[in-house]
Amino acid sequence: MIYGIGTDICDIRRIQATFERQGERFVRKVLSDAEFDVWQKRSARWPQRGLRFLATRFSAKEAFSKAIGLGMRMPMTWRGCEIANLPSGQPVIVLHGELKTWFEAKGLRAHVTLTDETDYAASFVIVERD
Repeated sequence: MIYGIGTDICDIRRIQATFERQGERFVRKVLSDAEFDVWQKRSARWPQRGLRFLATRFSAKEAFSKAIGLGMRMPMTWRGCEIANLPSGQPVIVLHGELKTWFEAKGLRAHVTLTDETDYAASFVIVERD
């Protein structure tokens, strides 16, 4: 049974402007430690690729927060929600801390997809209840 649906579109230029103002502090606020490591590797090879990675993760977390009906309030936090990839490349949501406890107590599971194109990153999340 569907518990919630969330979608988000993010202007990559807005993420870039925020990054230019706040630098790594903004990245650390949004990304988990594992995501931060990926961001560093991608940014080192091609800075624009790092920005796209950051924008897709920002968008996916916004979409997830909408799908669970909390928005960005506890127990939902930027770093408590991680967007990882399976070996196949499929994106998955990995939760941590209080958010994980809350999510599992409700018997929920999530599905996420994300994309980016030139100036935009978009995400779609479906949350189901067992």
